[in-house]
Amino acid sequence: MTVRPLSPEDLGCPTDGAWADVAFGLGETCEREGDLEQAADWFRVVAESGRADAALRLGAVLGRLADEGSAADSAEDLLAEATRWLSGAQDATTPDAIELITDLLNRQLRQAARRGLEPAVTG
Repeated sequence: MTVRPLSPEDLGCPTDGAWADVAFGLGETCEREGDLEQAADWFRVVAESGRADAALRLGAVLGRLADEGSAADSAEDLLAEATRWLSGAQDATTPDAIELITDLLNRQLRQAARRGLEPAVTG
């Protein structure tokens, strides 16, 4: 992935809800424009401040990046990070969160199936 954006502390800005709202909005804009890596970076910043909605969005974006075969990170690493964010989200029992977790499990199963189809390397 790309280098993570600066945190508000790095810029000398307050870390109140206004900053998180702006960063979340930037994540949404990046996601809408198809820049999933940048969206993940913004959602990660907000999720690290404790916002459950950002953790859920981050998990969803990381899952989509894994599906796309992002060159920056392996699909397994992306799915592992998505799992951590989705399972730790405070709203993990809402219907939307359950749907995201189910999608993540399906992605992990597809990834395992792909690994099972890869030819074994013999030396």
